[in-house]
Amino acid sequence: MKAFSTLPPHNARNRIFETVRNEEELSSLLLLSATNQTSLITLWTATWCPSCRIVLPILKGLVEDDGVGEQQGGIGFAEVELDAMTIGDLPMRYMINSVPTLLAFSRQEAQLETRLTSVDEIKDPEFLKQWIEREAGRGGAGGAGGSSLFSGLFGINNR
Repeated sequence: MKAFSTLPPHNARNRIFETVRNEEELSSLLLLSATNQTSLITLWTATWCPSCRIVLPILKGLVEDDGVGEQQGGIGFAEVELDAMTIGDLPMRYMINSVPTLLAFSRQEAQLETRLTSVDEIKDPEFLKQWIEREAGRGGAGGAGGSSLFSGLFGINNR
């Protein structure tokens, strides 16, 4: 019999996903991340946004090349194209009112309290590294902006 564990795998790897352009694609990634007990980090961009073109390679480099977040359990990363014709009401649902915006999801819930909208913060590799590690440390344990009030009662680690 295999023991059940809520701890992240020791050799967790970050995953970079294709650009999200509709609700179904985001829903699939949220479900996959929840199943794997990893946070999903989304970068909300637009084709007309010059800051987005600066931020994306910095973020991808940290996640893909440097493996930031892997020691904390790994993350999924996806760019969400805000101006895609098929994006629907996703920006309104997640209160995205500027680009670029970094928004993490844990257990399929947007972590609105930790959302980043400051271009200066998003362009700062050291700040980003700390933010990614903190979000990866949730490992699917936090919801609705933080750890649950009852998480300690049921043996779930607060991160």
